[in-house]
Amino acid sequence: MSGGNPVVDPDAVIFRDALIFRDAERADVPAIVALLADDVLGASREAGQVDDAYWAAFAMLAGDARNRVIVADAGGQVVGTLQLTLIPGLSRHGMLRAQIEGVRVASGGRGRGLGRQMIEWAVAQARQAGCGLVQLTSDKQRPGAIRFYESLGFTATHEGLKLSLLR
Repeated sequence: MSGGNPVVDPDAVIFRDALIFRDAERADVPAIVALLADDVLGASREAGQVDDAYWAAFAMLAGDARNRVIVADAGGQVVGTLQLTLIPGLSRHGMLRAQIEGVRVASGGRGRGLGRQMIEWAVAQARQAGCGLVQLTSDKQRPGAIRFYESLGFTATHEGLKLSLLR
């Protein structure tokens, strides 16, 4: 995609046949930002318009071998995104773990199995990288998302805490 219209007609896309997962390119940033802002929580957290902060963040991620911003591309249209981060650590006998963040599916494509394909792909990538654990968080205001992740085998083994440094 080259910065075109991020809105997807789900009837025009056959996800299972035409879907590829690839590393995002700079030209995908507007579509990714649109996906991040395309729900109630995202609308309140995201700028909606691509500004310097998004460009700087993408440049930082693109330059970091342990971070991948992934897009689900269906026929040249960005229909989903996620970030996959590899985290080295000393705990668990030096286990490498993967963190999945920012999972979004185009609103018109939700409920069609795309999210499942995206997470299964990310888990396979983590396994291939030698990770012993995949972790993610989901906002408590998204009970449907939590049920979805549980259906994929994720379990709520920890209580996640956050401290906002923004005022």
